[in-house]
Amino acid sequence: MFRRTFYILFTISALITFGYSGSVRVVNRTDNSMDDIATLDRLRGTYVSTKDVSRILAKRDPFVNEARGKMVLYLGDHRIKISGNSSYVLVDEQVYQMPMYAIWTKNDIFLPAESFFDIVKRTILPGINYDPRRMVLDIDMKEFTITRVDITQKANGTILRILTRNSFPEGNISSFFHENGWFYLTIAGGLADTTEIRRSDTRGVVRSVAADQLGQTAQLAFQMRTKVENYEIYQSSDPSEIVVSLRTAMDNSLARIKEVKDRWKLDTVVLDAGHGGKDPGTMGRKGTKEKDIALDIVKRVGLLLEKNTKLKVIYTREEDVFIPLWKRTKVANESNGKVFVSVHLNSNPNKTAYGFETYLLRPGKTEDAIEVASRENEAIKLEDRSKGKYQDISGESLIIATMAQSVYMKESEELAAMIQEEIGKKIKSKNRGVKQAGFHVLIGASMPNVLIEAGFLTNANEEKNLRNAKYRQNIANSIYKAIVKFRYSREQYLSES
Repeated sequence: MFRRTFYILFTISALITFGYSGSVRVVNRTDNSMDDIATLDRLRGTYVSTKDVSRILAKRDPFVNEARGKMVLYLGDHRIKISGNSSYVLVDEQVYQMPMYAIWTKNDIFLPAESFFDIVKRTILPGINYDPRRMVLDIDMKEFTITRVDITQKANGTILRILTRNSFPEGNISSFFHENGWFYLTIAGGLADTTEIRRSDTRGVVRSVAADQLGQTAQLAFQMRTKVENYEIYQSSDPSEIVVSLRTAMDNSLARIKEVKDRWKLDTVVLDAGHGGKDPGTMGRKGTKEKDIALDIVKRVGLLLEKNTKLKVIYTREEDVFIPLWKRTKVANESNGKVFVSVHLNSNPNKTAYGFETYLLRPGKTEDAIEVASRENEAIKLEDRSKGKYQDISGESLIIATMAQSVYMKESEELAAMIQEEIGKKIKSKNRGVKQAGFHVLIGASMPNVLIEAGFLTNANEEKNLRNAKYRQNIANSIYKAIVKFRYSREQYLSES
């Protein structure tokens, strides 16, 4: 709360000092016109006027709710919801996070230009390109060539109809089934409306749909409910579409439905204490080791679960031993875990940094998040035979990894939010929120999964608190309550479906 208040005060002060300054030049190649977007400069980067963005891209004014400090942009059939003094943007109800807050001033919202235009390009308008160095927005309207996915259930399988605006050369379409249960369809030269595709209604053998644009290549991913015996792909020109036939055995019995529901019930929790053995993790000024504090908190959480619930608790380690990162999620999957919670402690060259945060597996949005993931991934170097077990988790490979786990992303987000809320009730420290970054320890977990950074050992006061057993018990109680609350919400959903 203090950090948010400080940021708002800083912003107000900066606006009084600097006011409006400069503009982003807009080059519209569609009608050979030029325009300008008002900016606020001399802050951390360039901020652009939402009203000007709406005027240029939507040809209309945005909806303004001055009382709540919110605006809505209407771009074609899409809606973008923006809030002043928030880093979150909603595109058709899908949440995206910018690395910096939007700024409300003078009945307008100013947005961090580079990150906002990147979100718009990836979701709605692929034909825009923003050059932050030159402060130029180039508009060359392109149509998505892959627009929608329709899924139809048949008695012996499921048909996917990927609607396209044109046909693609046969060699541009490739597909494969991964051992993780996902079917991947890659279309070179395709431009996918990822927002629309992710909203596809799932049925039949398809549990969920994900989509990403990787440069000039579109990748669609479909998670299967059951094993697919074989499949065929062909293109149709009238209408233009790519048709995928997924064939399965005929089995829609009530017993099968019950079996699937039972498989999704939350009955096993996997608790992972970060680091261990020859890997001490980060260390405090008084010699406090991350591996020891993490293990203590994990054991306290496990004891509460075992004592007060019927949940089965699996520990990736119960003593001071070194466990490779890849083995931790292997243990979770092989034990049929339904939730994976990894506990760690944070560090920062800035000794005043303090607070707790919970991470999801996604590409990092801020330098701090990327740095935290990089430090936690350093444990790989201590493994005797790590070669070949880890891919570079940046760019395309991280996108594919997160797509493979996207079916659990909503639940992971819910669990992370519950953990942050519960810890915030019990300890007096800064709630740093839910963040995202590429952690090797989360890759491959076939269940909702989160990584908790419970505090900063590099902060003298927080190190002192973390050395206190009562303080660690409060953190453990909070994680325990969040897991119980998450279990209840999940099983309520299953009972209604």
